Amino acid sequence: MVFNLYKLNRVFVPLLVSSIRYSAVAEMTKKTVMVVLTKGAEDMEFVISVDVLRRAGIHVTVAGLDGSDPIECKSGVLVVPDSSFTTALQKGPYDAVVLPGGPGYKTLCKSAEVGSLLKQQEKENRLIAAICAAPVVLAAHGIAHGKNITSYPSTKEEMGSEYNYREEKVVEDGNIITSRGPGTAFDFALAVAAKLVGKEGAESVAKAMLL
Repeated sequence: MVFNLYKLNRVFVPLLVSSIRYSAVAEMTKKTVMVVLTKGAEDMEFVISVDVLRRAGIHVTVAGLDGSDPIECKSGVLVVPDSSFTTALQKGPYDAVVLPGGPGYKTLCKSAEVGSLLKQQEKENRLIAAICAAPVVLAAHGIAHGKNITSYPSTKEEMGSEYNYREEKVVEDGNIITSRGPGTAFDFALAVAAKLVGKEGAESVAKAMLL
């Protein structure tokens, strides 16, 4: 059989170009998340959140608050950030900002840069998600006042009186998602995924993980 290469090129080259363009557009329209990481972050909350969101097809950037060097989490897990916090900011805005808990939340509370990011995120009605002790970071920077919120039980008093405190595993209120601790990390991450890619997409990820 003899093929006419000229005719084949006329057919396949446009298809190839179209495929490349589609892939580029798909990449550009993919939802984006910044996970802010600092020393002392709760290992499970960080790892589970990043993993579940990436399984959902979301582009996750792990931003090291103090730079791009390896960061030690609460239980000793070492994580190499995708970039420094400063560099990650330049690639924003992000569809969601995720804050893992753990003792590192105190550093996030003191960071003016984190506060500025959260205020801009709130102003533009973009998603903010915090788990365990990290909702205290929202309180520290004056974010989401008047909304339903939860946190790790021992940090309840640190939340102050500006919120409607709840005790469900995951609490959603508009552009704010909060959760309680390591044991609720899967529920938390799936709630964020559902908000970004839809309930069906999140359920597909959960099913594949046998949850």
